[in-house]
Amino acid sequence: MKLLPLVALTFLAAASLHAGEKNLFNGKDLTGWQGVEGFWSVQDGCLTGKTTTENMVKENTFLVWQDGEVGDFELTCKFKLVDLNGDSKGFGNSGIQYRSKVVKPEYFVISGYQADMDTTNKYTGMLYEEKGRGILCLPGQAVTISDTPKDAADAKAKDFKIEVTGSSGTGDEIKGAIKAADWNEYKIIAKGNHLQHFVNGKQTADITDNDANHAALKGVLALQLHKGPTGMTVQFKDMILKTDN
Repeated sequence: MKLLPLVALTFLAAASLHAGEKNLFNGKDLTGWQGVEGFWSVQDGCLTGKTTTENMVKENTFLVWQDGEVGDFELTCKFKLVDLNGDSKGFGNSGIQYRSKVVKPEYFVISGYQADMDTTNKYTGMLYEEKGRGILCLPGQAVTISDTPKDAADAKAKDFKIEVTGSSGTGDEIKGAIKAADWNEYKIIAKGNHLQHFVNGKQTADITDNDANHAALKGVLALQLHKGPTGMTVQFKDMILKTDN
């Protein structure tokens, strides 16, 4: 069997892209991405974030894509998340940030929408807003978010409301479609204020964000490395961004 040289393989990969699609990772190094040194690398042809008990991040930090912001887009990638022992029984949490903001450049800290994932797959597929409104849509839910007047007398009162409007499956059904400690596919579609998440082809979140005070229509893409009690490893590959531009 004759092996193709790397240049030919790169050409074939580029040729397989469709109109409006861009490969965000070259499979070789961190070109086009930036994060805290010592935690991110390329291993086995994958973007890899790794912590250990001895080498832990001070707070949630992110590998940030450097080629501008995204607005309306479709992103697909494959991800694998394991605990310190390479399994799914211990700690492991990560996510894909989109339409987000860099709030602490010196440590690559991000706020904004996050397509969540964890080793137990309890939260994988949901929408979480990092350093913002928190959990906005649990796995399997369809929700509409709206702004509401905040009660000035109640310091804990929220200025937004989440209404569950439908379902694509129960949490157990969503979890059952995800392979623990193995490769899975994530797809994120953002069009205006409508956000959708899919894992392995199954819809896991459907959000209409009508909260004018918090909804984001554009921002950066980034990958999370979560602070935890023990180490973990998260890997990403085959990252294809599609836009109308």
